[in-house]
Amino acid sequence: LDEILAVSDGIMVARGDMGVEIPIEEIPALQKRMIRMAVSQGKHVITATQMLESMIKNPRPTRAEATDIANAIYDGTTAIMLSGESAAGKYPVEAVKTMSKIAEGAEKDIDYGSRMKRGTYEGEADITTAIAYATCTAARDLHAAAIITVTLSGFTAEAISRFKPESPVIGCTVRERVYRRLNILWGVNPLMIPEENTADELFEDAVSEAKKAGYVKAGDVVVITAGVPLGKAGTTNMIHVVEVA
Repeated sequence: LDEILAVSDGIMVARGDMGVEIPIEEIPALQKRMIRMAVSQGKHVITATQMLESMIKNPRPTRAEATDIANAIYDGTTAIMLSGESAAGKYPVEAVKTMSKIAEGAEKDIDYGSRMKRGTYEGEADITTAIAYATCTAARDLHAAAIITVTLSGFTAEAISRFKPESPVIGCTVRERVYRRLNILWGVNPLMIPEENTADELFEDAVSEAKKAGYVKAGDVVVITAGVPLGKAGTTNMIHVVEVA
């Protein structure tokens, strides 16, 4: 698993496939281990298969299914995914709404301060990780309405997402390809902004577009982070705190 994570953007905890290869009693511990390892290395981890299996035929889930989804979120999974429930079930819309409600309920109960500390691991001391962690800490201490990342590669938003901050993350980009990529990141709301000639102009556009989209309002404090010069992956090196005009 370490070798797979080292060369992957992320992993999927596909409990159905695992159940074919692994004794059923070992799956819960392995799921937790896979999520823990992915989180510690800042990699995506998707938990899937039989999340709301009963909703293929019934309009309501079992209490055990609700607890299963919540536990994956408490453990730090990046995403939870339906399969048969939405692909072939009788209640696809209800299944999605139910999963969303369970996720929101669990997220309201999370200790985000402790979770942020789990997003890094011993021995790591690169600039990007330090700036990303400092950005999340500043947003928490200032009760920021949002963290705005201006990114041309998606790297800055990814660095922030690994710490799973309480403030929503707005990933602003001028590239449609990056916009689509940002959708997989935990807690990131992608937003297209117009191209500009300077970083300062991009930052102004990012705040303006976030305000237009309803993510922030006048008087809100937001924390902006980016890599300067823009467009060079791995150069997240700036934090800027502003009050929305």
